[in-house]
Amino acid sequence: MSDVVNTNAEPTTEKSLFAQRFRGYFPVVIDVETAGFNAKTDALLEIAASVLSLDENTGELSIDESICFNIEPFEGANLEPSALAFTGIDPTHPLRGNVQEAHALKEIFKLVRKKMKAAGCQRAVMVAHNAAFDLGFLNAAVERCNIKRSPFHPFVSFDTTTLSGLAFGQTVLAKACEAAQIDFDNGEAHSALYDTEKTAELFCTIVNKWRSLGGWPLG
Repeated sequence: MSDVVNTNAEPTTEKSLFAQRFRGYFPVVIDVETAGFNAKTDALLEIAASVLSLDENTGELSIDESICFNIEPFEGANLEPSALAFTGIDPTHPLRGNVQEAHALKEIFKLVRKKMKAAGCQRAVMVAHNAAFDLGFLNAAVERCNIKRSPFHPFVSFDTTTLSGLAFGQTVLAKACEAAQIDFDNGEAHSALYDTEKTAELFCTIVNKWRSLGGWPLG
């Protein structure tokens, strides 16, 4: 897991920058690995989140901290064989250290709320590659676990598929990372933590590149 923290940041300055940068939203990069495409019926197997930090001196975005959980399929969940073959995940493997959906979501939400508050933001927004897919599974899990308040906006998201298509002419995560000169190991792909951190690197690269070209000036 990455743990890149800007220890020199002035809290009040960083809050001001984050609050300005994304209209008060706190971007959190999410990736899920699942046992199918239907968020209502198919199991959520892995979920990872990377929270970001904004340097008050340079205005550059970077990964702050990441968290990941292997999930015990909810009762009655569908496990599509083709999806398991694609991801290589064995939900019953004894060394997976599975946790319940509710535990994983509560721990992720606790981290997000802590970082969001420190940044001076009022609500989190999901950043993901093909974000509608990940947001659908997150929202379905929140509903199943009867969690009354999620820090995430229920339908707003930042989709790196679209952003990388605009910035680099690529929509596949591996190819977009290659175009952005971000190392990508296809052998590590389809792990929620790996894909989350690569998506986070891609998002930060695009945001920082946009600023270097004159977008969103400080002050």
